[in-house]
Amino acid sequence: MKRFERHKGYSRMFEENHLTLGLFFPLESYEGSIPEMNIEKQMKLAKRAEELNFASLFVRDVPLHDPSFGDVGQIFDPWVYLGYLAAHTETIALGTGSIILTLRHPLHVAKAAASVDKLSGERLVLGVATGDRPVEFPAFSIDPDERSALFQEAIQVMKKAWAESFPAIHSSKVELRNGDILPKPSLFDIPVLVTGHSSQTPEWIAQNSDGWLYYPRNLQYQGEMIKHWRSFADHFKPFSQSLYVDLTEDPNQDPLPIHLGFRIGRNPLMDFLERIKTTGVNHVALNLKYGRRPVDEVIEELGQEVVPHFPAKSGK
Repeated sequence: MKRFERHKGYSRMFEENHLTLGLFFPLESYEGSIPEMNIEKQMKLAKRAEELNFASLFVRDVPLHDPSFGDVGQIFDPWVYLGYLAAHTETIALGTGSIILTLRHPLHVAKAAASVDKLSGERLVLGVATGDRPVEFPAFSIDPDERSALFQEAIQVMKKAWAESFPAIHSSKVELRNGDILPKPSLFDIPVLVTGHSSQTPEWIAQNSDGWLYYPRNLQYQGEMIKHWRSFADHFKPFSQSLYVDLTEDPNQDPLPIHLGFRIGRNPLMDFLERIKTTGVNHVALNLKYGRRPVDEVIEELGQEVVPHFPAKSGK
């Protein structure tokens, strides 16, 4: 049996040699750091994305408003927002891009993730990261030089807490004896994707995670990077990436660079997605922050014209 083939979120997003599309919250375009985040509008668009066969909806973990960073994501705490999303959707995968493990206790993350996965019907795909904003580490009394070790520890703790009843866990942040984490995920595991390098080597990521979540890169470099990373795994592991898109009214508009993406028409966008598919990318989560058109119009066009070429998998 293939790993996670019965996990509804994972199987909706990922299949070897296949590419699917998702969306990042906020589902709106906005200037500056803070979006409107009208909940009624957001849920309406989330449900429409599900109907249009997008594979995923991603939330972000931005603990503090850092004006120098320029974006606070969906504003709301990711676990609270995921619970709300789970109640307002039925089949679409719910992703995190990404939970900052170094700033959270791993047992709390394990319980929150298991809760969302259980309540959503096995739809959580857990992207995790070390964090990279200087304002965060002193605020949480974390030594940034310990990021790598804390990150490794957190993943190991979570996997053990999900898989075993009353596990004995002894680490720098956990001394668990005669206690247990409930609920357990239905599969006693949740797919975990490492974001960027998170201060780890490709070999460690291949051997200790369930996939890689990355950023847009030169296609030749990206293809070589994915091939190198997968050489350390003994079975298929998916590669995902983000992409900022400002979709133009002209369907044939050639791409113009924007931050981590393009201002682009749908036909060149489809060509680009086909190209990155050949490099080994399995999922692209689109961010519409810099869009100039009404977001409902953009999601509708993407869903009607682009997603059918990269449809969500049926799941199990």
